[in-house]
Amino acid sequence: MRETFEKFGIIIPQEKLDKFEKYYELLVFYNSKFNITAITEKEEVVVKHFIDSVLGVDKVCGKTLIDIGSGGGFPAIPLKIVNEKLFVTMLEATGKKCEFLNTVIKELGLENIRVINNRAELLAKDENYREKFDVCTARAVARLNTLSEYCMPFVKIGGKFVSYKGDAEEEIKEALSAVKILGGKIVDVKNYNLLDAKRTLVTIEKIKNTDKKYPRGQGKERKNPL
Repeated sequence: MRETFEKFGIIIPQEKLDKFEKYYELLVFYNSKFNITAITEKEEVVVKHFIDSVLGVDKVCGKTLIDIGSGGGFPAIPLKIVNEKLFVTMLEATGKKCEFLNTVIKELGLENIRVINNRAELLAKDENYREKFDVCTARAVARLNTLSEYCMPFVKIGGKFVSYKGDAEEEIKEALSAVKILGGKIVDVKNYNLLDAKRTLVTIEKIKNTDKKYPRGQGKERKNPL
């Protein structure tokens, strides 16, 4: 695993590599029960899940992070392993996946990280969470215009929404209006390749408050994107 990380210029201490090894074992062990990922071969998991997540670590500035639609814990758990100082909230709508995430937290001995079983369009209306985070991340949840409506309400002014996407050139153009309406500005687009897959990191800065009517809920974010 060390060689694979180093191939992508990522140097981390052995104790953190050990956590990634344990994470992989848990992922494979629980996958049939929780339907977490279609990728189970070790090299692919390391590159397409772990390294993909960690490549965004330089974009994660601040102390508080909320990850929307965490699923198997990507990118939140790899980011937490690499940057232990982060206070991480993982938001996941599926109860079984929440159970898996809590198991990983316990088995890896991670601190200052929690799992909330809820939906973004509901939790974003809660004043305890709305515009309270330095960073919001999301990976492969929805198209960027829809995803921005789910995520931007959680970000405080001056904070960032970091979206992990595939080939996102068209999505970025499509999302420009939504990003502006929601109080954001695209400040960085980073493209890279992972094995046979093109990946894009889109960083959106929060420059003004998001109108309280967003997210709209009742599926409008997907059915009728901004």
